[in-house]
Amino acid sequence: MFESQNQDDVQAFIDTNNEARRLFGRHKELSRAVSEAELGVRPLDDMALVQMKKEKLRAKDRLTYLWSHRSG
Repeated sequence: MFESQNQDDVQAFIDTNNEARRLFGRHKELSRAVSEAELGVRPLDDMALVQMKKEKLRAKDRLTYLWSHRSG
């Protein structure tokens, strides 16, 4: 996420926006958990995995919205 953006701008955005910081951290946490589940490292039933993927997508969508509506 934000790979095509200036990383200094992204870091400043995350540092100064509490919601973005929380969502970014949660997205990273979910991304790691989903990867582990898909690799079989973390046992998880299909329904739980689907819910985690949905939450991860909601976090990404909200971050994208916040990024596109930031001031500055």
